[in-house]
Amino acid sequence: MTSSPGTPEEPGSKAELDGFRLGPCIHSGAMGRIFRVTGPDRGFAMIMKVPRVGPGEDSEGLISFETEAMILPALSGPHVPRFVAGGNLAKAPYLVVEWIEGESLEHVLKGGPLSTDEIAPIGAAIADALHSLHLQDTIHLDLKPENMILRNDGEVVLIDFGLAYHAHFPDLLAEEQRFASGSAPYVSPEQVLGTRSDPRSDIFALGVVLYELATGALPFGSPETIAGLRDRLWRDPVPPSVRAPAIPSWLQEIILRCLEPDAEDRYQSAAHVAFDLRNPDQVALTARSSKASQAGVIEQARRWWRARSNRPGPSRLPKSQVGATPIIMVAVDTTNPEDERQPVLQRTTAQTLARSSEFRLICVSVIARASAAEHASDGESASGTYLEHLVRLRHWVEPLRLPARRLSLHVIEAANPENALLEFARRNHVDLIVLGAPHPAQLGLAWWRSVASRVTANAHCSVYVVRVPAD
Repeated sequence: MTSSPGTPEEPGSKAELDGFRLGPCIHSGAMGRIFRVTGPDRGFAMIMKVPRVGPGEDSEGLISFETEAMILPALSGPHVPRFVAGGNLAKAPYLVVEWIEGESLEHVLKGGPLSTDEIAPIGAAIADALHSLHLQDTIHLDLKPENMILRNDGEVVLIDFGLAYHAHFPDLLAEEQRFASGSAPYVSPEQVLGTRSDPRSDIFALGVVLYELATGALPFGSPETIAGLRDRLWRDPVPPSVRAPAIPSWLQEIILRCLEPDAEDRYQSAAHVAFDLRNPDQVALTARSSKASQAGVIEQARRWWRARSNRPGPSRLPKSQVGATPIIMVAVDTTNPEDERQPVLQRTTAQTLARSSEFRLICVSVIARASAAEHASDGESASGTYLEHLVRLRHWVEPLRLPARRLSLHVIEAANPENALLEFARRNHVDLIVLGAPHPAQLGLAWWRSVASRVTANAHCSVYVVRVPAD
């Protein structure tokens, strides 16, 4: 029944291994099999992954299995399966993990291209998952529709970490120069060159997935040779709007920026991709957004020459690379534009931004939500009030002289300012919140009752509270 001691061979055999009872085999591939299992109650369904071992079996499957067995226990959060147990590699290699309830993105794609309204939340959820992974010093390196599960709540779970890279573990695949260093349609240019330590490779793969969701086609096809893979080092894809004219310019901008051959020209953090997908009106449009054809011969020759001489530089930890591209949120009180705290807040914001060249600044103003009757009594529409505060916000940020691609402005109507700020910061992966303390003329107890104190106490990230010195 087994090819090695304790290793399951026949699906549905009802065999028991280390306290786990095997159910049906739900997948059988060249590298291994996956069984449903029951065992010690963990409060969730489980599966067992078993690699193919023995004479005549390719070592690639075992290396991939060993990589996943090493990395998965070190990961946490809602975007990865929970690790349960692992078997002895020499005696009975297996991996028991959480069974993720949901629908694979591969299955979703069988229905054809999606609408923009469907693509944006799915893409943002994928970017959320990648950002969480990168903050754990891990790069997936095999991002594709079949390796993403959509939960019913809209979250995305990434599966299959057999080709992944973790900065704190040996890279068992570093010396593997085979074609299977990733899935050909989704492999980044730097992966083709042998680099496995750049989190922006996952952002390239995300661009391929977004392109596929929007057009139903793969931007670079499915090359079967190394030469075919190398084309993406200098050739850009057919613009998505050529294949699907209904694609809006902001979505084309996002997709093509993810697919830039040079990683330096892509988004530098998955959190920035998620933000743009959730805030399309804030996407800074460039020539990419209106592109209607591929790059010409001269541009392709320039890229070819640059790729030919490209040599990977020293790599940083994925988390530190992501940390070098912070999202900073400053809370601005647009109801009191002449407040003496405003210039101090501006100077502090400018000093904070000077610490990074790859920041994203989000200026947020929270205003009270007024009823239609109140607007009518004031002779002012809700849209007019919103626009007035947006203009004040733009006026506030003008002295900072920031390029449009580094800046976004948001006016939020809410009854509870601190909850609005906290939720906005959490949803958009903000790394630092900058806001003002109560006016020094106020009573000492004002601090404990203030928005600043409650945001500081409950924020998921660092908070910089700016004070004006008392006279």
